[in-house]
This record gives sequence, structure tokens and C-alpha cells, in this order.
Amino acid sequence: MNNQRQAVLALEDGAVYPGWAIGSGNRTEGEVVFNTSLTGYEEVLTDPSYRGQIVCMTYPLIGNYGFNREDMESRRIYLSGFIVKEACPYPSNWRSTGSLQEALEEFDVLGISGIDTRSLVKKLRVAGVMRGVITTASEDYERCVAEARAIPSMAGQELVTEVTTESSFFWDLARGPVSERPAGDFKRHILVYDFGVKFNILRSLAKRGNLVEVVPAQTTAEEALAREPDGIMLSNGPGDPEPVTFAIRAIQNLIGQVPIFGICLGHQLLGCAIGAGTYKLKFGHRGGNQPVQETVGGRVFITAQNHGFCVNGDRVREDQAKVSLINLNDNTVEGMSSREGGWFSVQYHPEACPGPHDAAPLFDQFMELIDQHH
Repeated sequence: MNNQRQAVLALEDGAVYPGWAIGSGNRTEGEVVFNTSLTGYEEVLTDPSYRGQIVCMTYPLIGNYGFNREDMESRRIYLSGFIVKEACPYPSNWRSTGSLQEALEEFDVLGISGIDTRSLVKKLRVAGVMRGVITTASEDYERCVAEARAIPSMAGQELVTEVTTESSFFWDLARGPVSERPAGDFKRHILVYDFGVKFNILRSLAKRGNLVEVVPAQTTAEEALAREPDGIMLSNGPGDPEPVTFAIRAIQNLIGQVPIFGICLGHQLLGCAIGAGTYKLKFGHRGGNQPVQETVGGRVFITAQNHGFCVNGDRVREDQAKVSLINLNDNTVEGMSSREGGWFSVQYHPEACPGPHDAAPLFDQFMELIDQHH
């Protein structure tokens, strides 16, 4: 321990957790949330939906299979901080190209290890997610807590503009993101709004023989339709959906024009576009084992999720849309579909990798919706 830096996690409720710094930097702040997945920390680290958040992993040993770029869900690590019980310094995996520590250092992210993560998660489950600070300047606990209390709430924060692409690009199965249109014949042209899109969404669309074009979140409906897409994907992303007014306006003008599939934040933005709105959950759903059930038919799916806001099901107008899926843990809205059949959305992640594959056929459902539209 002599070579490690001391650090503390301070929460707005006054709790302080001493531990050891991992990664790079001396201070970071954000909303402290927890993820219950046993594997997939590489994907958690690089999911843009975690922008502005400090993520605590409930599984006690993190980093044991290292880190490699093939498993990244975006170009970088986007979360604000990382909390683990034990950070494995010596990964054992033939695919690993570096350690957790090296990945955090490369992207200048600060984390903390050696704290009682079980106690922390129990606190967040009872009291709800909290604002927090990780700092190596840890002698003055009162000052650390005061800094945590001064952090803006996640509610009201528009973070999409911090993670969206600056310019449009295409997804090539062999090369990943490319600026020029890939060669070949494609079954469909899918336009993806990048609110913080995960790469595996793009892979899932491209594997089905589609030309996948990604556009910035600020793209207007007129600009999107001018590209003559066969379908539009509304991606996942960070923050509160209601302040993302530019996207809500675009979606309102796209509904009825072209088939639409929304995932996570894209689902919430559809909820805002049809007037249902959203609200903040106590501690959200983040993990790979969330059960959801169809409202018609009763089938149950195990899903991967990452969200802190939810569509208000009581305000979904029956003449416009229907709630198609609910969460069996708390009965919150997990899916919607248009009464006219032009769009559908889910709160969870059908592209999850690693994770349950129950929801993967939703991409095929989107393809069928596009083909029927034509």
C-alpha cells in the first residue's frame, strides 16, 4: 500500500469513505450510482450514458480480465469516476492489452478502491443516488462534503451535446467509424441520431446488411429526411431528457415520416415528444439482470439497463401510443409503441454485450417495421 495514494469518496449526506486512488488525477465529481453487472466493466467505462456520473460496481473484484479497445463502446471513457472494492493490478486474459489502472490513466479518469462498496450501495438503495466527490486532498472531510453538496443535480442537465459526434460518419463492420460511405449493396439505409450511441448498436444494425449513418444530435428533422433514410434509430445517451429540446422537436417532426426505433434516452425523448414527459428514479436501473414483461402476452425478458429517468406512463395518451413493456421490479415503463405502428421504443439495451440476449430480436423487429413501411 505504500506506493498507493490515499483518497476519499465524500457524499452530500455527509458520509465519507476513505480508500486508495486508482487512475489519474486528484479530484472528480458527479452523481454517484451503482451497477450490478458481474462482468462488462469495460463497456460500463466507455458507455457515454454515464457522462457526469461516478459509477460504483457491486461486484467486488474489477479489472481481472484487463482492458482492450475491441470491447470499448465508444472512443473513450466517459464516466466521471469509478468506485470498486478491489482493483485487480494483474489481469489474466489473452485478449487484454492493458490493466484497468492503465485504461483509467490513459483517459485521465480518477477512481477509488478499497472502500466498503456493499455499504455504499445499500445507502444509495435506501436514500437514492447522491452527488459525490472523489479527491486525494482528503484531510478535510467537512470541505469534501461541502464540495459534494455544491454539485448541480443531474435533473435538468443536458449532457448530450458533450458526447455527440461533431460530424456525421458511417459504420463499417470491418473498420468501425469511417468518414466515407462504405462500398457495397445495402438492404436499408439507417440514420442513427447520436445522443451518446454505443458502438454495439451500430454493429447490430450493420450486421443486418444495412448502411448505417450516424448524425449529430442537433440534426433537424429536415436535414435527416433529406438524407432519405429507410429508418431512424434514436440512441442511448446521458443526462435528463427533458432539456434536450432540439432533439424533442426533431422527433416530433419525424414521427409519421419514417419508421423509428428508440433505445434508452431515445425512448425517453420519444416519451417527451408525445407529451408524456419523464421523471427521475430514486436510484435507477443499472445492471444486466432487469426483468421486463410484455403488457400483452405476458412474456418476460431479462435485460441490461442503464438509466436514471423514466417515461411517465400515466401520461401516455391511449390514442397516440401504448405502454408495451413494464419493469417487474417496480412497474415502471420499459417500452412503448405507436398506435399507428410507425415507431416503437425500449428503455433497456437490446445490443448489450456482455449481457442477456433476450432482447436482441428487437433489431429484427425494426427491420420488419421498415420493410413493411416500404
